Amino acid sequence: MIDKNDFRPITRIRRRATITNAKSETVKLRNGATAAATASDPKARESLTKNLQAPLNEDNKRKCETYDKMSCHKLQESMLSSASSFKNYRGILNWCVVMLVLSNARLFLENLLRYGILVDPIQVVSLFLKDPYSWPAACLVIVSNVFIIVALYTERKLAMGSFSEKVGLLIYIFNLTVVLCFPVVVVLKLPSITPIGGAFALGIYTILFLKLYSYKDVNRWSRERTQAKARSLSRSLSCPSSQSASSGMQSYVSYPGNLSLRDIYYFVFAPTLCYELNFPRSESIRMGFLFRRLFEMLLLTQLLVGLTQQWMVPIIRSSMKPLQEMDFSRMTERLLRLAVPNHLLWLIFFYSFFHSSMNFVAELLRFGDREFYRDWWNSETITYFWQNWNIPVHKWCLRHFYKPLLRRGAGKLLSQSAVFFASAFFHEYLVSVPLRMFRLWAFMGMMAQLPLAWFVGRFLRGNYGNAAVWLSLIIGQPIAVLMYVHDYYVNQYQDDLTVTEAL
Repeated sequence: MIDKNDFRPITRIRRRATITNAKSETVKLRNGATAAATASDPKARESLTKNLQAPLNEDNKRKCETYDKMSCHKLQESMLSSASSFKNYRGILNWCVVMLVLSNARLFLENLLRYGILVDPIQVVSLFLKDPYSWPAACLVIVSNVFIIVALYTERKLAMGSFSEKVGLLIYIFNLTVVLCFPVVVVLKLPSITPIGGAFALGIYTILFLKLYSYKDVNRWSRERTQAKARSLSRSLSCPSSQSASSGMQSYVSYPGNLSLRDIYYFVFAPTLCYELNFPRSESIRMGFLFRRLFEMLLLTQLLVGLTQQWMVPIIRSSMKPLQEMDFSRMTERLLRLAVPNHLLWLIFFYSFFHSSMNFVAELLRFGDREFYRDWWNSETITYFWQNWNIPVHKWCLRHFYKPLLRRGAGKLLSQSAVFFASAFFHEYLVSVPLRMFRLWAFMGMMAQLPLAWFVGRFLRGNYGNAAVWLSLIIGQPIAVLMYVHDYYVNQYQDDLTVTEAL
């Protein structure tokens, strides 16, 4: 026998066909067109399709809108996830600032309760003027004018042809060598020069050395261009065209018209280490900007002195005993305590010197190039930091040291190592000589930047690299400070080193 259930699929198919035919009949009657006309006319076929789809689309839209109203989830990432496009962390930044202020306020109050007020401006003045009737550091700075006059005299003789290039080079070698060695001898031989006065004088002589070296190179390049153009019977490239000179706001000079006292002393006082025949100049002096920078200089200098006396000195004194006993746990604790005030003072010094002071001098001299620093705080590598935190030194190294080494066939790695070596020498020069002791802590700290730069550039990127740069600044500097201060106390106060445990 045949089961009735075997015919159910066929019945369903027939019902679907019947429904489809009914729909087609309904549409046909609604449009008023026959099947033959619809098949032969494309426009009619399109209108028929639209009429079929329109009710369905409207129904789908209503269903989607109803579903959206009922739904509470969608495809999205968490805000703190790296895949999220969320970038506004202003509230977290403000929280960090508030926490930083509160923690430092607690340390400040604890310091006041324990040590009292230690700020003494008279003591600071006495450090600079230990012997007010001789002023050896100031006299040492005044003597530096002799080396400036020698450089100008040599350049004039070279321009006139009285000296050959070899003779001029020998005079410059002797002059620049004396610039570096003369203050060292004076500081080491005169006990009346204090460490701070000696560091100030040596800093002036170091800047003068770099400036005179640039002065020598640029004038030599100008002579070479002038001689080359003279041989080709054309105009010197060192002089701009009449159109550019007449359209500018200032009068341009060409070699050897730049060899004057006014020109060289403008360069000596200008906030740059690289010499040019024609510096960019601003149109006028903005008095409001000038006085704001002057106010910042005076305020931040007092703040630096006060924080050093009130915050740094007690921590350093309390660190002497752990250093003598080689107690590594307490040494680490003192190091971490010293890291915060040391880093804060370094940041204040950076703003005071590279922004306030240098902009003040630039505004006073109408010096146009105000790029004294770049965004070193965003450094993701050690190399980027050293290239952007001190632009005048970076430009000098790039122009007068790094590129000449590359032109003579040295590789990039060797040239970079040579730049770090020269920087390490001057760091040690500015610290060891005023303290009258040679420990090479600053030199080794600078040379350690080479493997650190390789490690950070190779293994750390992005935020991790930036954190490594900040960590090297916050921790590296107080290590050198503690080493030098400990050695200085041992050398100067070995017989009377009464350091009590303050914490």
